[in-house]
Amino acid sequence: MNRRRKPSNPWLIGILLLAIGFFVYLNIYVIPTLPPPFLPTPTPTRSPQSFSDEAAAYLAEGRTGLAMEAYQAAIKSDPQDISNYVTLARLQIYNGDYEGAKENAENALLLDKTRLEAYALLGWAKGFLSDYLEAEADVKAGLALNPNDALSHAVYAYILALQSSNNVGGLGTLDAAIEESRLALELNPQLMEARWSRGFVLEITSNYEEAIQQLQAAIELNDSVADLHMALGRNYLAVESYDQAVFEFTKAYSLDPSNPDPNWYISRVYARIGEFAKAVQYAEQAVNTDPSDPYLHGNLGSMYYRDLQYNRAIESLELAVRGGETEDGTVVEGLPLDYSMTIMEYYSRYGLALARVNRCNEAVQVANAMLQTVPDDETAVYNAEAIIEICQEFQENPPTPTPPEDGEEGEQPSAPTSTPETQDEG
Repeated sequence: MNRRRKPSNPWLIGILLLAIGFFVYLNIYVIPTLPPPFLPTPTPTRSPQSFSDEAAAYLAEGRTGLAMEAYQAAIKSDPQDISNYVTLARLQIYNGDYEGAKENAENALLLDKTRLEAYALLGWAKGFLSDYLEAEADVKAGLALNPNDALSHAVYAYILALQSSNNVGGLGTLDAAIEESRLALELNPQLMEARWSRGFVLEITSNYEEAIQQLQAAIELNDSVADLHMALGRNYLAVESYDQAVFEFTKAYSLDPSNPDPNWYISRVYARIGEFAKAVQYAEQAVNTDPSDPYLHGNLGSMYYRDLQYNRAIESLELAVRGGETEDGTVVEGLPLDYSMTIMEYYSRYGLALARVNRCNEAVQVANAMLQTVPDDETAVYNAEAIIEICQEFQENPPTPTPPEDGEEGEQPSAPTSTPETQDEG
């Protein structure tokens, strides 16, 4: 109990006081400024306007795909900016994305029921999707806001022309389309859609030279719309300006490589001028773009037939008319025979190709189907009778197959050279 205490160490006490002061300083001034642990470090965010500016720059360069991506980013950055929805919808119509255009035009109208351009674009998208009644209603809703809006009149003319060209309009539909297209052009001759719409109306009324003038004017206003080049190519084809037609279809393909239509049309151009090897080449490219489309297989088979490659023609035409699977397993739905000129062409050449290689049991079945299903079409009846005639000549004068040499296959028997050719609309 009388034990003496050790004297205190002043140095130790000083160090402890400094340590306590340091931790108090950290707690008050440093720790509050530190980010919470395990959270991502914040990065600078882009302004919505920067995306819109980027999209406009891409458009000026003709890079439409990148422009659409930039506008989509702008919408995500600022979902309240109506102009981005409207501009993107317009670009999507230009590029054939009608469902996307419909959605964005609807979103614009959700934000502003008075947005006139959105009504026109929504109606246009629905028109391309064959929803004609709603398409007309949307355009008329816009015209109720402004009866002198050139875009609305141009779109209305296009919708009416689509109905007329697809034989679903009334008696006055085509006349109304003509008047609407004229009015749109009067209201704004510098509007690309007005020129485009007028050109389409002139095309379906077989005024091809005038249509070419309007479509050329539209392309001068906007050179990056694939459908415009397709329309101009079709009209050049109608007036037999084949080089110009191929040029326009090639331009359309460069703008939209996912669309098989340009190569389909190019194959038809070369078939019309007798360059069947080139026709086959472009028909193959079209099939490669969409191997599930029976029309493309039918067109390829038709080009093989014109190039006298009958066995290859049979393979492709059989997929078109009967359906089946391609070598890579793609399913193709067959086309039922009807009065469509294209489908009758495929059936005719399928039967003729079968007959020419002496597969007459199958060929006669095709001929009989044509006589029973499309008896009122003179060309189809002519071709069916030609199929039967070829097979009768084979039966009366059986050909002698050429014996194969070592390592080679024997030649297929061919039809008599005097056999009539199928009639072709080109």
